[in-house]
Amino acid sequence: MNLFKLLFVASAALLAVGCATTPAPVARTAPSPGSYPLVGTGQLTFWDTDGNQTPAPAKGDALYGQDAQFPGTAPSYQNNGDGTVTDKVTGLMWTQTTDLNKDGLINKSDKLTYAQAMRSAAKVTTGGYDDWRLPTIKELYSLIRFDGQEPRPEDTADSVSSMSPFLDRSVFGFGYGEVAAGERIIDSNYASSTLYAAKTTIMMGSVVGETETMFGVNFADGRIKGYPVHHGFYVIYVRGSLAYGVNDFRDNGDGTITDNATGWMWSQADSGEGLDWAAALQWVQKKNAANYLGHSDWRLPNIKELQSLVDYSRSPATTSSAAIDKLFLSTGITNEADQPDWGCYWSSTTHRGIQGEKAAYMVFGRAMGLKGTVWGDVHGAGAQRSDPKVGDATQFVNGRGPQGDAIRIQNFVRLVRNSQEGKS
Repeated sequence: MNLFKLLFVASAALLAVGCATTPAPVARTAPSPGSYPLVGTGQLTFWDTDGNQTPAPAKGDALYGQDAQFPGTAPSYQNNGDGTVTDKVTGLMWTQTTDLNKDGLINKSDKLTYAQAMRSAAKVTTGGYDDWRLPTIKELYSLIRFDGQEPRPEDTADSVSSMSPFLDRSVFGFGYGEVAAGERIIDSNYASSTLYAAKTTIMMGSVVGETETMFGVNFADGRIKGYPVHHGFYVIYVRGSLAYGVNDFRDNGDGTITDNATGWMWSQADSGEGLDWAAALQWVQKKNAANYLGHSDWRLPNIKELQSLVDYSRSPATTSSAAIDKLFLSTGITNEADQPDWGCYWSSTTHRGIQGEKAAYMVFGRAMGLKGTVWGDVHGAGAQRSDPKVGDATQFVNGRGPQGDAIRIQNFVRLVRNSQEGKS
């Protein structure tokens, strides 16, 4: 065994010991109708496939059906004046800032590992409450907004004030990565209590290995990613209903599935073929014209609606399935490592970033990336990523970004509509 492999084995052993004393995530309670209200993305603008802002497309136009045309319930918060914030849509209460050491700064010194974050929740007494917990990935993702914009790699602390994170900075304390301490500007990863059911691929020196992984939300670049649990994360705590984020699916027996917890009806099957984002919007309109499954008010889900479907207890490696309830039918693919896998699904949400033409999507199979010369699952089934809305993914044979992320432009579609009679 060479030195790099020894280092990897030793690191894995230390992680196992560190997690052995970590409190288990809080048990969730049974859902009830309306127990999982979804917050809108806050995206109120329209975009073409080249990154240009446009007027609202009319029904029948090629890009009709974008997120902003169905804004959902607007985010709404109450600052309680005691270091806590109440989300008036979800009913959840949050600690207001990640400044854990209370030095007036939000930076690297405030970050905790997964184990530290889980253990520290029991010591938090903000607002006089003693029932704080580390949020699940679904609770944490309820806070994300898509009126933000991903920073550029060259952005520094000097330009932070002009940036727009994917979190309401008027309500929550927020910090980008501390560049002066060796971090990247985008290193604003928030911890959740949700571990990946499998492991993700990492590099240690020149050796490719696997590591235990926690799902976190990066409010600087607007994504869900799987991160090694020993990394440092910003932390906010939550209290409130233990049913939030728990689905209550019902098979309607007609090709549709209703989630009573959210109030949304979904198509049981997906599109069966990969489409670019523009084609996905057009496909939805064709299905409505054909009164698909007896309804003509289907739409492409926004990214928060789509994320609500993820079953984070499942993964291709551990359950031989997509990360979604087994009631749903998911089209299989062969991934970049020539493995049987499951695909990604487009949302209607534009992701404003370095390349303005991107749209957000959810990964229900492995979130692939190139590590050295090896393709692996770098962010986990249940990651939220974004890629060009149109184009040729074969131009990115080595992936893109520091993780060598596989580029997915031909993604599947799963339709959604409001299940309540009389609403569309």
